[in-house]
Amino acid sequence: MKLTREIKTAILVIASILLFIWGYSFLKGRDLFTNYKTLYVEYDNVEDLAASAPVTINGLVVGKVNKITINELTGKLLVELQLKTDFPISKTSTASLYSPSLIGGKQIKIVPNLADKDPAVEGQALVGNVELGLTDSLGGKLEPIQQKLDKMLVNIDVLVSGLNNTLDKTTQENLKKTIAELSQTMQQFHKASGSLNNILDTNKGQINSAVSNLNKMSSNFNKISDSLNKADLGKTVRNLNQTLAKVDGLMSNLNSGKGTAGKLLTDDALYKNLAKTSKELELLLQDVRLYPTRYVNVSLFGKKNKPYVAPKEDANSTTKN
Repeated sequence: MKLTREIKTAILVIASILLFIWGYSFLKGRDLFTNYKTLYVEYDNVEDLAASAPVTINGLVVGKVNKITINELTGKLLVELQLKTDFPISKTSTASLYSPSLIGGKQIKIVPNLADKDPAVEGQALVGNVELGLTDSLGGKLEPIQQKLDKMLVNIDVLVSGLNNTLDKTTQENLKKTIAELSQTMQQFHKASGSLNNILDTNKGQINSAVSNLNKMSSNFNKISDSLNKADLGKTVRNLNQTLAKVDGLMSNLNSGKGTAGKLLTDDALYKNLAKTSKELELLLQDVRLYPTRYVNVSLFGKKNKPYVAPKEDANSTTKN
């Protein structure tokens, strides 16, 4: 069958039109031979979201933003998502608007609800969510800091004003005098320190001698301590306790009148006998002193002895019982 020129021309025109449509769709990012799923999500504000912005699931690009339209009644923005994926997206999945970087535009990420097994159908609307970007987060954190800095600057301004009011000419002169006096004090302290160093240098030998003596005393004390340790003070203390116990027993016996010494201390009759005997001995000695011939008789001519006369008690030597 021979094709005429008109048929060839018609085929060429149709092929050109199809090629143009395919090329236009390709430039817009849509492949005519690929099955796409269209979903929708609604936002109050899309900020910097633009058409052809990528749509991701866990960071993987699965589609793009096809177009953005505004609802004239509610003022909300309806975003059409063109997805090219076989991943099952449930009806309760969330489409979050976020900013991946500081300089990039907005993107949409789909957070699938894996617990929901009911997949979204063509043309269904997903739940929209807006996440704060890095700039917005920093702005929200920097705003309280800025407020605190403003308050701090106000306090600093008040403090500086107070210092300016306090540091008048009189106060400044007083501060200068105080600093000058402090400088003089430091100079005097420096001189005193120099004098002290000279004294230490002069008496260095004596100080060394004193330190040596102190070391000797410490050594002697150590020796004495060693001697005391070797002396068995525990045994000495035990012996002393035993001796004191015996003395205590002896004193108890004396107080109770046991033994000769105890009876002497406690028996009044014995005391009186001893006193009487002592008195009689005193009288005997006095009589011997006054009249020795009564006791020692030496006679050369045969003279008779005088009769014995009892001595009278000397009034000056007698004592009352």
